[in-house]
Amino acid sequence: MADSRKQMLVSLTAALRGARPVAWRSLSTTSLAQAAQSHDVSEAPAVDFTKPMYCERREMPLPDAPFVTQLTPEQKALKAKESGPWTQLTKEEKIALYRISFNRSYEEMKKGSREWKTVVGGVLYFLGFSGLLLWWQRVYVYGPVPHTLSEEWIAMQTKKMLDMRVNQVSGFSSHWDYQKNEWKK
Repeated sequence: MADSRKQMLVSLTAALRGARPVAWRSLSTTSLAQAAQSHDVSEAPAVDFTKPMYCERREMPLPDAPFVTQLTPEQKALKAKESGPWTQLTKEEKIALYRISFNRSYEEMKKGSREWKTVVGGVLYFLGFSGLLLWWQRVYVYGPVPHTLSEEWIAMQTKKMLDMRVNQVSGFSSHWDYQKNEWKK
């Protein structure tokens, strides 16, 4: 009997060991790292961090670098025309020149976003979900309200505590006037 169990365990272990490399090979970190290294790195553009980068903020509305770094032939012609008198430029050309240097105007930077609607909607969604959860718990999880929380029970309990003169010096009964049968003012 013991030999058959041992043979079964040995065969089961051998079967698992035989299947293990195949099953775990696809999840191995070394195979994933080799697959990641096999991709051509030259496809990704290199970023030169030695040059100033375009950074637009309301606190610093004038960035160190222009927005467009690689000019198209139309933009190059417009930049050449910029060096002449500005009275010859149309309004659209002036705006196009501005957009070469800046992505947004200061007024566009100051303009608020509509993200607050998403935040308020998310908060209201979770409040509604929490309300439904509390209602469900009140109806299906919690039992009925205990009888000790009824008005009559609390009145009887208070009268019993006053009759027993519970904590007469500085507690509950110290606020009751026993001659007038009413609470002290």
